[in-house]
Amino acid sequence: MSNPWDALSWEAAVAYRARVRGCLLGGAVGDALGYAIEFSSLDGIRAVHGPRGVRGPLPDAAGVCRISDDTQMTLFTVEALTAAHARERRHRGQAVGGAAPRLVLEAYLRWLDTQTKPAPAPSAAPSGHLVPAGLGAQAWLYAQRAPGNACLSGLAQAYAPDPLVELGPHGRVNPESKGCGTVMRSAPFGLTRASAGSAFELAARCAQITHGHPTGYYAAGALAAIVTHLVAGDSLEGAVLRTLRLLARYAGHEETSAALSAAVDLAAAGEPTAERVESLGAGWIAEEALAIGVYAALAAPDTEEALLLAVNHSGDSDSTGSVCGNLLGALHGDHELPREWVRLTEGREVIAAVADDLAGECGGR
Repeated sequence: MSNPWDALSWEAAVAYRARVRGCLLGGAVGDALGYAIEFSSLDGIRAVHGPRGVRGPLPDAAGVCRISDDTQMTLFTVEALTAAHARERRHRGQAVGGAAPRLVLEAYLRWLDTQTKPAPAPSAAPSGHLVPAGLGAQAWLYAQRAPGNACLSGLAQAYAPDPLVELGPHGRVNPESKGCGTVMRSAPFGLTRASAGSAFELAARCAQITHGHPTGYYAAGALAAIVTHLVAGDSLEGAVLRTLRLLARYAGHEETSAALSAAVDLAAAGEPTAERVESLGAGWIAEEALAIGVYAALAAPDTEEALLLAVNHSGDSDSTGSVCGNLLGALHGDHELPREWVRLTEGREVIAAVADDLAGECGGR
């Protein structure tokens, strides 16, 4: 593997930027697609939208497909990782006192402000730039979009995990919670050009800011590892298999590994259907959201069909759509995303700008 602190060639930098953009925009597209039907049953979806369910974006009266807390928290994750990478770069690649978990916590607390305050502080008002004073200046992010209870209650404790503590035991915050709030925000950990193992461990530790169950934080780490391999050019199935080998090193990995293995096996078992999706669970818990996203990305013939497969079920459609979009975007880059779906997605200009900031920082040029 190349040194993540080395500058990329021009060709490699273009491909890397496309994958970072694809991962974040793809996640937002899948999130928005699923958010419109998140609390509907499969029967209800089919009753309204036809026997095949939703077949495309569902914009609101303003003509916009709204994103949920999944994309909100993902963007704040990116903001923290960009800052953490810049700090380490200034210190020649040396980790600075476990700064990353602290910076991620601080970013999530800024997200929490968007859930409890009506608008940015006047001093944070934009001055002509897309992301002028950080995401906290973006008025459109000040919207409650069904945030998870564990995320809200966990952040109230303002806990920054120790980067030296061994993974495996239950975490201090919400120790029995393994909700999908861990995995839906964790794809960016795989976008920094760190090794898959490093991305896995940082994502898993930062998941413990809000969720302490090992399955919850291992699912977050697994998504980050898969994205790392995809950005490096691996196939999706290859990335998942490599991640399963990585998971096997950690005590208590069994639920996460079983969910991922079931997704791979099901994708090879025949024609994809919503009923097959629901056999993997509903997606409200982390390993199920990860499995459904992986299954849809593996089983469907193209990006549009994969995203539709990921959201047409009775469960947490925005999170499963987001995970699927993260994976496909990291695999193919942003040019494979449905153009009209991207155009309709709320905040797409800011999402692209945040992606470019991360790619510029981590690309080393």
